[in-house]
Amino acid sequence: MRLIHSRHSCRAFQERAVPEATIRKILETAQRSASDCNVQPWKVTIVSGTALDSLRTAMYGRAASGAIGVSDIPPIGQYFGVYQERRRDCGWSLYGSLGIERGDRISSGKQALENFRFFGAPHIALITSHASLGMRGVFDSGGYIALFMLTAHALGVATIAQGSIAHRADVIREHIALPADHFVICGIAFGWSDDGHPANSFRMKRAPISDVASFVRQ
Repeated sequence: MRLIHSRHSCRAFQERAVPEATIRKILETAQRSASDCNVQPWKVTIVSGTALDSLRTAMYGRAASGAIGVSDIPPIGQYFGVYQERRRDCGWSLYGSLGIERGDRISSGKQALENFRFFGAPHIALITSHASLGMRGVFDSGGYIALFMLTAHALGVATIAQGSIAHRADVIREHIALPADHFVICGIAFGWSDDGHPANSFRMKRAPISDVASFVRQ
């Protein structure tokens, strides 16, 4: 319970690498994730060092250029209602922590591009799933991603799941050898948190149970 309630998305990392033994422990534990008929659809590619530096530069450059994104899984076209409200609340909580005022599109746009630098993380786990498994493979990979992040948190390693980078699947494939028959689902940037950075100073609330759950008894 403590782990679940204290985990948060990290948006500023130290440069210091995570030992490989720790990364392997995260992978071994996350592999216990449940999946449909135990097919375990996820594939994980850990990118670090100069390979990550090259990917970071290319991703940032492509995103900053305004080039149209290329996704294996269609992005959300438009957010409505409460989903739009929650999305905006998250964005403005981040911008507020950094002193970015509403309407400052230059500063907020610059911060948004930090997604494509992976917030300075020393590692990223690219999560893919075989295309033949469709959305079921994507769903099960979501469970894997949650367990990966909780395991990392238990070991003191900070994480952030990044759906945004999947919208640059073409750039990822230009730099990293991924299976051609897999969907790029997301990345998990991870490393040691820069606790003094203001981007790590806020926490998001969750909707009350009454908004998301119902009980059927008859």
